[in-house]
Amino acid sequence: MVEKETDIISLLERALSAQPQEKLEEIGTVIKVGDDICKVYGLTKAVYGELIEFERGCQGIVLDLDEDYVSVVLLDTQVPVEEQEVARRTGTVFKVPAGEGLLGRIINAVGKPLDALGEIKYDVSLPIERLAPGIVQRTPVNQPLQTGIIVVDSLFPIGKGQRELIIGNRSTGKTSIALDTIINQKNKDVICIYIAIGHKQSGTAKFIYQLEKYDALDYTVVVSADAKDSALNQFLAPYSGCSIAEYFMNKGNDVLIIYDDLSKHAIAYRELSLLLRRPPGREAYPGDIFYIHSRLLERSCKLSDSLGGGSLTALPIAQTQGDDISAYIPTNLISITDGQIFLDTNLFNQGIRPAVNIGLSVSRVGGAAQTKAMKKIAGALKLELAQYNELQAFIQFGSELDKESQKTISRGKKAVELLKQDERKTYDYVDEIIMLFLLKANHLDNLNLDIVKEFAEQFASYVKETNSKLHNRIDESGDLTKDDEIELNELVSEFKIIFKK
Repeated sequence: MVEKETDIISLLERALSAQPQEKLEEIGTVIKVGDDICKVYGLTKAVYGELIEFERGCQGIVLDLDEDYVSVVLLDTQVPVEEQEVARRTGTVFKVPAGEGLLGRIINAVGKPLDALGEIKYDVSLPIERLAPGIVQRTPVNQPLQTGIIVVDSLFPIGKGQRELIIGNRSTGKTSIALDTIINQKNKDVICIYIAIGHKQSGTAKFIYQLEKYDALDYTVVVSADAKDSALNQFLAPYSGCSIAEYFMNKGNDVLIIYDDLSKHAIAYRELSLLLRRPPGREAYPGDIFYIHSRLLERSCKLSDSLGGGSLTALPIAQTQGDDISAYIPTNLISITDGQIFLDTNLFNQGIRPAVNIGLSVSRVGGAAQTKAMKKIAGALKLELAQYNELQAFIQFGSELDKESQKTISRGKKAVELLKQDERKTYDYVDEIIMLFLLKANHLDNLNLDIVKEFAEQFASYVKETNSKLHNRIDESGDLTKDDEIELNELVSEFKIIFKK
């Protein structure tokens, strides 16, 4: 029996000999296998991202094109690939299933079900890499996406089609904000896609349990690439999820997509790049690390009416170390996105939750994604909180303050108390306006700090029950007129008597 030759020189000699050849542009031979990466000689016309099939049933994706061979990263390693095995081009890029049948399902990065609910019913298969819509195909972001979190909706509004980064140390409530936002989309005709990258299975299971508990799984697709999954699966997961989201967006739906988190995604890509022997750059990340995130996040937009008017809103999550937002990956993501919500460890430890740092957080869409009512009510709130934080730092020196400064501190404390919110407790948009109105119209000034939140919540519910016409009027018009304010002031006077009793 003739021994199989695996070195590239003998393969080249055979290719250059006068003997009849196989179709070398379509069929190749594996010359090296290791670390889930195959080097395949002979696929001269293979393209980047193409799906390759191996003789024994395994599949892989071309992620490197060399002069003599292509590097194929394996999708599934259950069937081992061996040297001298035949590899064939499929002529197509890797695709993921998309359709209405995915709602309420948990899938992996390649579109296979993880929830034991049977096969996925899908309408089409879409390539995971797609060009982002051009400027002409987009329209400015001008509709609010309500998160139900009062501090976000009032100070850092998120518009449909925006990309808002959620950033902070581990265990500061990043995923919690994302979960509350998904729960708040119930009955709002928003489809949600949640992508878990590099999480423990137990963490993803807890997240899915919460979705089920609040009936949010029915309009959500969960794409999970666990910590035990290969680096390739973790790298592909956000692109797969984005293609599924684009399917719904192109049908005219509003879609919310959450990438949790892109720090782990960058680590998975670094691992792949180092295995593919690509030259490392800063912190051993490859040179195109910025591009892998920008080409993903650029796909989020608000489409023009001629294309159905659908939107894709992205909430990427990034993890920092020691509250350092000037690290490599966080700064990359901050420069790509339309603003960031920075969660501060110190605030979290003080019991201010959600622990949003008012100074370092920003929304670059801002008032364009807010209703007239919210602009009127929350306009001066950010400045008030900034003055309060400045005076708080000043007090630490033991200085005595004048009456005006004391008033600013008292209002600031009440504002901070009003903006606190428990997990899984989201507010209706009109309730947020009514609660913030109490602060703006100085109705909270004479209340003790410990009853501010209770008073505001009960007053919002009182307005809804006793004056539903006013509640509905604010909801439908999105504005707060002078007459509405007079009516609210009268209701506050009534409610204060009831509340005391």
